[in-house]
Amino acid sequence: MDEQGLNDAAIMLMSLGEEEAAEVFKHLSPKEVQRLGETIARMRTVSKEKVDEVLNRFTNDAAAQSLLVSDTGNYVRAVLKRALGDDKAALLIDRILQGGDVSGIESLKWMDPLSVAELLRNEHPQIVAAILVHLDPEQSSEILAQLTERQRGEIMLRIATLEGIQPTALKDLNEVLYKVLAGGDKVRKSSLGGIKTAAEIINLLGSGMDATVLDAIRNHDIDLAQKIMDKMFIFDDLAKLDGRAIQTVLREVASETLVVALKGAQPEVREKILANMSTRAADAMREDLESRGPMRLSEVEAQQKEILKTVRRLADEGQIALSGGGDDAFV
Repeated sequence: MDEQGLNDAAIMLMSLGEEEAAEVFKHLSPKEVQRLGETIARMRTVSKEKVDEVLNRFTNDAAAQSLLVSDTGNYVRAVLKRALGDDKAALLIDRILQGGDVSGIESLKWMDPLSVAELLRNEHPQIVAAILVHLDPEQSSEILAQLTERQRGEIMLRIATLEGIQPTALKDLNEVLYKVLAGGDKVRKSSLGGIKTAAEIINLLGSGMDATVLDAIRNHDIDLAQKIMDKMFIFDDLAKLDGRAIQTVLREVASETLVVALKGAQPEVREKILANMSTRAADAMREDLESRGPMRLSEVEAQQKEILKTVRRLADEGQIALSGGGDDAFV
């Protein structure tokens, strides 16, 4: 959701009142709750015209919707089983409908990274790896940043070589997470982990930790480290995107985020982005970059991560195609 969408959603929720807004929040992800909460907290005054505009648009959109299927869960199951067969469909159904095998992990998604790290600090790296692959790469990277260098290397090695989660492993997770995981023997092997997951998490580590993790993996398995690097997409790889992809990304990124991120960008990345802006916008961005004083590396990396998250989301949605860190394209 872009900044405008967040503002509109925040106005809509404030218009509903506390009780109704609370019901809406129950159906959002932790990240969505956080972003909406921060947006609401920043709002002071909103014009009546803006409130009316948001409410009218919502009313029109809602009126245009039609209930096509009474039970969408059963519909998804039926369609996938018909198209893929029982075995292949089962893996997708568990992910789409948020099956019981990851219910305990959901509670971790609401915790801050330091708290999760403290919870997992003394657990076996294989257990930690099996938990982290269920979380968003951003949260996993923040949790890893709280652990020791040795732990990070051991955990990432296991994530990269993880081919699935067996029911017996889920029972171990069940004990670690106070028996909040469900499913037992009925749970099918879950296709989580692997090289792509490892690359996504390492991408978000930053601050030199990404290099030390890759070195630890390289010491164990040179080929595996190279495969992970081939799947990684870093900020400098933005220069490899075509113009259409760059323009799509720019429409989703706030100007303040972009200017901070470009302060620490390589010249070719900066010029590639500026070349895909209007002349007026590019000139304004250059002036802003020149007028900014020195910035902390942590601030620059944080905004670059935000842009990379947008890039990955757009790639996952099929709006852009990525190729970086090697000849393979992200799909």
